[in-house]
Amino acid sequence: MFIAFGNSIKCITYNPSPIKVTTPSLQGRVRGGSSIMEAVFSYIINLGASVMMPILFTIIGLCIGLKFGKSLLSGLYVGVGFVGLGIVTALLTNNFKDPLTSISDIYHLQLNIFDMGWPAAAAVAYNTAVGALIIPICLGVNFLMVLTKTTRTVNIDLWNYWHFAFIGAVVYFVKDQSLAWGYFAAIVCYMFTLVMADLTAEKFQKHYDLDGISIPQPFCQSFVPFAIAINWLLDRIPGFSKLDIDAEGLKKKFGVLGEPLILGVIVGALIGALSVKEWNSDAAKTILSLGVIMGAVMELIPRVTKLFIDGLMPISQKTKEVVEKNFNGKKVHIGMSPALVIGHPTTLVVSLLLIPTVLFLAVVLPGNQFLPLASLAGMFYLFPMVLPITKNNVVKTFIIGLVALIFGLYFVTDMSADFTSAANSVYAATQDAAAKVPEGFLAGALDFCSSLIGWVIFRGCKSLDYIGMGLLAGFTVVMMFINRKRIVEDEKKNANIK
Repeated sequence: MFIAFGNSIKCITYNPSPIKVTTPSLQGRVRGGSSIMEAVFSYIINLGASVMMPILFTIIGLCIGLKFGKSLLSGLYVGVGFVGLGIVTALLTNNFKDPLTSISDIYHLQLNIFDMGWPAAAAVAYNTAVGALIIPICLGVNFLMVLTKTTRTVNIDLWNYWHFAFIGAVVYFVKDQSLAWGYFAAIVCYMFTLVMADLTAEKFQKHYDLDGISIPQPFCQSFVPFAIAINWLLDRIPGFSKLDIDAEGLKKKFGVLGEPLILGVIVGALIGALSVKEWNSDAAKTILSLGVIMGAVMELIPRVTKLFIDGLMPISQKTKEVVEKNFNGKKVHIGMSPALVIGHPTTLVVSLLLIPTVLFLAVVLPGNQFLPLASLAGMFYLFPMVLPITKNNVVKTFIIGLVALIFGLYFVTDMSADFTSAANSVYAATQDAAAKVPEGFLAGALDFCSSLIGWVIFRGCKSLDYIGMGLLAGFTVVMMFINRKRIVEDEKKNANIK
């Protein structure tokens, strides 16, 4: 992690996974009979995704009729995938922290919002009264929505439930530690995300060839409105269709220079060159090393994400069989982590190009106070839901990512004061180092503070009070009824075909 002191940025490192969840009482924390449940779910979260997901997948596999060995193997593939992804992410963050510090020092960057990164945001989320029971409450909401046919998605991506807890936690502190407001924000975010997962499921499944899977992760779904609007506008620009280039097209057009591996080497070397204070033999070593490391990240991510696919496919196929056999062909989507598909070549290429671009924009945009550094490793998660809309077009995807990140920087800046308040309260109650904001700075993170969904809920609750609550609730209910109409009509259509 990085902290700006005067004209430079100092580096602080800590082990972000698993998230430490402590259970001392915060004012307003749920008490009494909920304490046992709170302890149980705190223990589950503390296991980390690499342990929690294999256990969960093994249980799900057994419940749907897979043999124990196959269920266990599927779970372990997913767990190993999370371990591999953590290693690759650490390769990126650990090796680029000092060069980025040097760049800040050389070019006198002065921004006062400290990039906490998603691990700190997750720690804040789970160490509040809202986070204490977010998993069982959201699972209950999910069950009711499936029963009422307002969603088809069963969200088993428990690790990413911290997103819902985070926006609830921020609103909880904004509203003077009101549990009602905190849970309202979290549940509205959860319900809307489930609907979005349904609405984007068909395109997602066709694009990635993943039957029965949806992505109920609000950070990824936040970029869908940008993608739809900007894609529509770009399609109406005369001649723009000639720029229909995907990652494979880049290879054909630019040869070896279009390979994600080579692009990674080039961008890594460029960052290395910008960080050089004195040109000597060590400078050449730094530049070449950073180039190879960034190239390694681009090459390893697709190989790691294949593990997720290998683990998921047996569960997905068996679930489809069970649903067709016992529910008259009714569809059910398994809600999974976007980590499944972040290894797509277009995602890698565009993420790579956006890293130096967003660093430049963060410095020159008027009014922005946030420089994303620790959050850069999460850049790949912007695009899983965008690619099915742009059909892998690199130019379109880059423009969408650029516009979304410009808005995102301002969202982070706007939310920073209240994120800081929440983090300070959590640190005072738990002494969790991940939630500690350096003195004199505000807290920020791309994930989840740059999310359109999160920001609209935050700003609606803070600025519009009960009017905002009514608007958010009303819009969510309308979206649920629209989704229900789609589901009912589709079921009738399938029944008539049979």
